[in-house]
Amino acid sequence: MTATADSQGLKQFLEKRILLGRPLTTELTAILLVYFVQGILGLARLAISFFLKDDLGLSPTEVAALTGIASLPWTIKPLFGFLSDGLPIGGYRRRPYLILSGLMGTAAWLTLATVVHTAWLATAMILLSSLSVAISDVIVDSLVVERARQESQVEAGTLQSLCWGASAIGGLLTAYLGGLLLEQTSTLVVFAITATFPLIVSVVAWLIAEEPVDKQSDRQTVWSQVKQLKAAFSQRAIWMPALFLFLWQSTPSADSAFFFFTTNDLGFQPEFLGRVRLVTSLAALIGIAIFQRFLKAVPFRTIFAWSTVLAAIGGMTTLLLVTHTNRSLGIDDQWFSLGDSAILTVMGQIAFMPVLVLSARLCPAGVEATLFALLMSIVNLAGLLSHELGALLTHWLHVTETDFDNLWLLVTITNLTTLLPLPLLFLLPSASASSEEDLTGNTREGPHTDDDAAPEPALTSS
Repeated sequence: MTATADSQGLKQFLEKRILLGRPLTTELTAILLVYFVQGILGLARLAISFFLKDDLGLSPTEVAALTGIASLPWTIKPLFGFLSDGLPIGGYRRRPYLILSGLMGTAAWLTLATVVHTAWLATAMILLSSLSVAISDVIVDSLVVERARQESQVEAGTLQSLCWGASAIGGLLTAYLGGLLLEQTSTLVVFAITATFPLIVSVVAWLIAEEPVDKQSDRQTVWSQVKQLKAAFSQRAIWMPALFLFLWQSTPSADSAFFFFTTNDLGFQPEFLGRVRLVTSLAALIGIAIFQRFLKAVPFRTIFAWSTVLAAIGGMTTLLLVTHTNRSLGIDDQWFSLGDSAILTVMGQIAFMPVLVLSARLCPAGVEATLFALLMSIVNLAGLLSHELGALLTHWLHVTETDFDNLWLLVTITNLTTLLPLPLLFLLPSASASSEEDLTGNTREGPHTDDDAAPEPALTSS
């Protein structure tokens, strides 16, 4: 009786709390905690990179290849949605999958902290941790879509904004802490600490309000969604922009090789790299604010063209660091790296925001959540290809953990290849993010906002 009274008291207390005009119910608290955990898992990102480089002795090529493999679960997100919709566990579609995803994540991080001594097992566990986050992301996104349908016109987008904010706060809290912890302890300790966070998802899953469902009706729902997706992707207005986004995101990356350069050649320590992550996290928020304030009315073609060109030019400034020219200019390596990372992140976030907005705007009524997940999977698949092409290019140019003579060429090529998709800008619609023009030729039942498209909190080693 006392426990019931305490539970009711907690519920009443939470419902009196207001966030952006919404009562903070126990269920909303649970949903926000899942997003918060997705952000806070960034605590182990630097630890993963140093673990692969130092503990396992992998080369830049191998780390780049493994990073691509770790993003694989994010390329099949719609599959998890179909499983959840069509294969309830114990009669429930959401809660059991959240519980399982949390347990999977904890098991993966604990294994990394204790028994992983080979590259293959490390790959399997990093893949499992990524799978855990991808599943929880799909499930909690489904919950948000279902609850968002109950929002009034005035409240539209509020729930998505709260969820994105929870993830962003988690990411900011751990951006610097991850590097600081790594400096004071070890990668294995960081993994052990990280293992506790997915358990939060398993615990709060019990707070999700869910009624048992009928399996037969769920199978019919899944089949209906498959037919809607097939019909949607048969439209030129959808597959043409999707093709452009894939090509735009799939150009090779030099991230892994550059990480080795900053730690082995420049001697950057984990604590400083944590500072860089904090600065880039704040810079990403600045990039989003700039897009929201000044660029929402700019046509998609224009903003993709200019942001791509400016990002390619800006990326060339990295050559000053790679060739140590910044020292000749009297600029310290660390200060140059902080400033360069901040500027490039702002530009990169401005360039990526239209991807999220365009993907949300392309989704016709009735299949918004599933099609958006599919479009994001296409973008993530392009990211996987980007890492694998980067690994291949790194190998061809003989950039290793000790030989950075050709790193300048790798950086130059990866920057110039980002310009290759520009002749295909005609594949994009001529509308802007704030335009009321429908992009698919269908009747829009309400305005989509860029809040509908929260960035992927993918857990990789990058």
